Amino acid sequence: MKPVDLRSDTVTQPTSGMREAMAAAPLGDDVFGDDPSVNALQEKIASLLGFEAALFVPTGTQSNLCGVLAHCQRGDEYIVGQMAHCYRWEGGGAAVFGSVQPQPIAHQADGTLALADIQDAIKPDDPHFARTRLLALENTLGGKLLPMAYVEQATALARNRGLARHLDGARLFNAAVAQAHGPITTAAVFAEARRIVQCFDSVSVCFSKGLGAPVGSALCGSRDFIAKARRVRKMAGGAMRQAGMLAAAASYALDHQVERLAQDHVLAKRLADGLASIDGLQVEPPQSNLVFVDLTGAARDKSAGLLQHLAAQGVLATGLYRLRFATHLDVDQAGVDRAVSVVRGYFGT
Repeated sequence: MKPVDLRSDTVTQPTSGMREAMAAAPLGDDVFGDDPSVNALQEKIASLLGFEAALFVPTGTQSNLCGVLAHCQRGDEYIVGQMAHCYRWEGGGAAVFGSVQPQPIAHQADGTLALADIQDAIKPDDPHFARTRLLALENTLGGKLLPMAYVEQATALARNRGLARHLDGARLFNAAVAQAHGPITTAAVFAEARRIVQCFDSVSVCFSKGLGAPVGSALCGSRDFIAKARRVRKMAGGAMRQAGMLAAAASYALDHQVERLAQDHVLAKRLADGLASIDGLQVEPPQSNLVFVDLTGAARDKSAGLLQHLAAQGVLATGLYRLRFATHLDVDQAGVDRAVSVVRGYFGT
């Protein structure tokens, strides 16, 4: 039986339609700027989100690195959340490669950074301090949607203080689905995504998470900004030559696999509801496709063997005392129900 892989939405396999698009993609050399499929993807994602230009890169980590270093110089700093991916889980790249200092701030319970904390973190123009140049936010953050009113307030504060604004939108389209009202259509999701990113000078968008492409992210911004980011990309490993097959997969995902993100959110709620009925499991109500579960009491005492038991029963997850499950296009309702049943069986409830 095929495993139910809930470790991440990065584990998806290309659909048959995506594979056909990849095989048919016209190719060139992206280092020379003449891969037509890469160029078409960059133009598409920039246009969809309302930016002048975009840059296709292998990973979201590289996209965020190029973004931060295009905004900041040596001796600058960026304000960022303690749990933001570009601060905590990207190897300290901005500091290591760019001598750009992060100024992390604690998150509020809803994932936001308090406006007063952002204000207080901005340094005065004094040689004792790094120069505060950038506010970096993430949406969704740990599966949580940043409220639109908050995004507008935080980015307005940054703009009024002379800071650039970067969004790690690895799951931007999940945020757009969670924010949308009325029927979830591709057009509606794109419209909500544009509402979110209009508050920022740059955004990093991942194609290999909820959208289901095998690899790749895009950094969007002004033409001048993307020109700077392209130079950083060269120093950080360069372009990928005949990358059109990968770009074609991302382009296919934008055309065919945006609207279906709503299904992942529905399945995440079904998974959360099922797990919440198990003694000792405290489930955080999901806002998108990520489900977090804290083990308490007797359940916590049995946590050591849980992941091994799940794997032996064909269910894959991550965590220890705090579990994370991600729904995605390769998970269906039967798989979610199976996962709940296996977890229930382990705890004997």
